[in-house]
Amino acid sequence: MKFTLFARLTAEFLGTAILVAAVVGSGIMGEKLSGGNVAIALLANTIATGAALVALILTFGSISGAHFNPVVTLADAIAGRISWADASGYAAVQIVGGIAGAVAAHLMFGLPVVSLSLHARAGWQLALSEFVATFGLLFVILGCSKFRSSMVPFAVGAYITAAYWFTASTSFANPAVTIARSLTNTFSGIRPVDVPWFLAAQFCGGLAATILFGSLRPVSMER
Repeated sequence: MKFTLFARLTAEFLGTAILVAAVVGSGIMGEKLSGGNVAIALLANTIATGAALVALILTFGSISGAHFNPVVTLADAIAGRISWADASGYAAVQIVGGIAGAVAAHLMFGLPVVSLSLHARAGWQLALSEFVATFGLLFVILGCSKFRSSMVPFAVGAYITAAYWFTASTSFANPAVTIARSLTNTFSGIRPVDVPWFLAAQFCGGLAATILFGSLRPVSMER
């Protein structure tokens, strides 16, 4: 079933907005209820994000592909599964949707509409973490899409849930989400000054995964 570009862009906007609302909102709620225990707050943030990803990909996957991430869209454009013009539209609405999601989370918790984050996330180790997190995410998506497409929602949710804990950066792995999180001075925020390093690492990780996966070929069966 083919959907119009408007329908696909709407799906990408809504999906990214709800994803960011889940990330930011669960961070706020987790911090409120954890009594200062950062591990519990992060666990709450992790579970909500992973669960939201599964639900959102199941909901919007058949409409737009459920990218919700400019790096995923870039990989699809490189592979020729989406035109570069459409990819540009996807990336734009993903970024706007992410910002809308952060604003929605703030409004739900009675916070200022926008508050620039003061949460420092600097250093080469965090940039490396974002490279690894995004590389792994793209490999999971590309591998499952090719061989077990019905499992993509669950694989992505599981991977991000795990990557929250095995990366020093807590696995943003998404430029649209990263930009949105710079606008919230809450648990899940990131200082605007640290954003460019995260974006560079994410795009490099995504490109590396796309190129490497594209080089993998099955051995042909010969009689």
